[in-house]
Amino acid sequence: MKHSVIYLTMCLASSIIMVMATVQRARFLLGTNDYYVRVINGFTDNSSVPLVIWCSSEEMDLGGRALQEHDDFSWVMRPNFWSSNRMKCTMKWDSTRKSFEAFKASRDTERCGIHRMCSWMVTQDGFYFSNDEVNWRKDFLW
Repeated sequence: MKHSVIYLTMCLASSIIMVMATVQRARFLLGTNDYYVRVINGFTDNSSVPLVIWCSSEEMDLGGRALQEHDDFSWVMRPNFWSSNRMKCTMKWDSTRKSFEAFKASRDTERCGIHRMCSWMVTQDGFYFSNDEVNWRKDFLW
């Protein structure tokens, strides 16, 4: 009796893992799970001091970039069961530094909208979010 309960539990756990892996694979093949993340330098005059950005997650390091006025840094996030589903970026402008989560699946899967666009514009007075790059909402200050 004891062995059959353990066997059934292991079969059930294996089945759940296989179903989850199949769903994730199908999403990957169909391209239905991609989120497009973009960070834009929205400063009006920083020609002498670039906005420096460095982004990484537990799984990958996107590296750093120095963004001049209106430059951007973008990447694709593909949330899944096996990863942390977040990308943290550190921004530095002159002597000011701020870290923020540029993508967090639990927060962004709905707010990035039907087109799965998660855009950030960084300006002198704060960090703005948009899912269409037309309507911007201030999320937080430096």
